[in-house]
Amino acid sequence: MGFNFDFALSTVPTIIGAIGTTLLATVLSGLGASALGFTFEMIRRGGGATGLAVRLLIDFIRSTPVLAWLYFLYFVLPFYGIRLGAMTVGILGLSLYYSGYLAEVFKAGIDAIPKGQQEAAMALSLPRRDTVVFVIAPQMLRNVAAPLGNYLVSILKATPYLAILAVPEMLGRAFDIASETYRYAEPLTVAGILFLALALLLAYGVKRIEQRLLAGGRR
Repeated sequence: MGFNFDFALSTVPTIIGAIGTTLLATVLSGLGASALGFTFEMIRRGGGATGLAVRLLIDFIRSTPVLAWLYFLYFVLPFYGIRLGAMTVGILGLSLYYSGYLAEVFKAGIDAIPKGQQEAAMALSLPRRDTVVFVIAPQMLRNVAAPLGNYLVSILKATPYLAILAVPEMLGRAFDIASETYRYAEPLTVAGILFLALALLLAYGVKRIEQRLLAGGRR
């Protein structure tokens, strides 16, 4: 049974109809991972017992597979009375998993900032919050734009894991078609092409943002 181009084209509307779910999961997971990762890094830099605990947490997150997080949140938490929707679990699981990696990205970005910047903020008696928001964060973003974008693409490519939770994202739709028609090549090929197109668009958008941030830093 060869590849049927007409059947492949007929699957496009169904699969592309789930593109909104895929993008929503990608964007919200990316924002969640960034917020958690930055928070983890700021706490880790504070040192002490809390900083050590967060350092161990980051290592633990990076040492466990993303599927373990998704299964735990979806199948284990209900035993303790915590029930979350499939989409919520997917976004939370991806956010937690990638927060460990983004914490390391933010660490490298902050380490690349000249120490004189923070020393100047301390000399001006700026509160720690203002130092982080107005001194560290803007300069850090220029340093981490490229790796941050790469991880956003990685999150996009990880959204098919949500199919195990019955979240109607693109690969899940492709498998639905395949299970109904017993033809796997066509819907999975279409899903793969759509993922490639989205990844290229995201990479291009990140590149433009990085160029603007670097241009703003040279002014």
